[in-house]
Amino acid sequence: MSAPASAPRFAGIYPMQYAFFARGGGLDRGALERQADACIAAGAHGIAVLGLAQEVGKLTNAERRIVVECSAACIERRVPLAVTVAEPNVTAQIEFARFAQSTGAAWVILQPPPVPGVGEHALLEFFSAVMDKIEMPVAIQNAPGLIANSLSNVSITELARRHPHFRLLKAEGPATYVEQLIRDTQNRFEVFNGYAGLTLPDSLRAGCAGLIPSTDTVDVQAQIFDLMRSARAEEITDAERLHRDILPVLVFLMTTVENLVAYGKHLAALRLGLSAPHARQPAATPTAFGLACVQRFARQLGPLPG
Repeated sequence: MSAPASAPRFAGIYPMQYAFFARGGGLDRGALERQADACIAAGAHGIAVLGLAQEVGKLTNAERRIVVECSAACIERRVPLAVTVAEPNVTAQIEFARFAQSTGAAWVILQPPPVPGVGEHALLEFFSAVMDKIEMPVAIQNAPGLIANSLSNVSITELARRHPHFRLLKAEGPATYVEQLIRDTQNRFEVFNGYAGLTLPDSLRAGCAGLIPSTDTVDVQAQIFDLMRSARAEEITDAERLHRDILPVLVFLMTTVENLVAYGKHLAALRLGLSAPHARQPAATPTAFGLACVQRFARQLGPLPG
């Protein structure tokens, strides 16, 4: 792991929670609480909500608020809570970020507005207008290839120049991408990669402060992070072995976001001791073969704590 300019305030594994739905179609709050408790017991260093893996685009505004309130109340500040803000315009993002802060969120992650073809300058000004009106640590989600709109490293640097509280990034991509970004932005951000943890050890070597994977392998990924942080050769060897052990699971899940939701949520449910999850349509339909693979992974990994 490369040394940051100063010790990061936020670091580690922040599993993005899944949205579990009751048979009647509403959010299953009990499953949401069980998931957060299990992640913390498994060694998570923080909790993240309302990302792509939590199907944020399928949740109503009221449901998104329920997720934040329920998660914050369950966590009770045991670990930091990072809240994705995916509202479609500047005013709505400001309001939701302030709401998240009022519940006890430690930082927010601004997603680009879901408008195809937004130019880079317009996107920079969008984020800048939101940041002007919030007063807490803030990140943006920059995910070329996963989200249609993203910023160049030059624009990210300009945004940071304008807003000192913009000091985190959810920058999803290969380890080579995040290493270049960290270098270009002169190591001024606490960078979290995603990509289900596919490149966890190398992302840390590239200078990431942590990762935002999903719940399904949180226990192993938290252990890998802690081993890598020790910087002892024998513990790094153990971390690499653990990562090799879960790579088949991660590769199976992270082909597309839809595949991750379809199968990762089933894997998390099995490991959490929950009943088979109900999908909110439109959704990819798991196949019998795919579910058999997930059951094999669940037996390999064992139950999550709690």
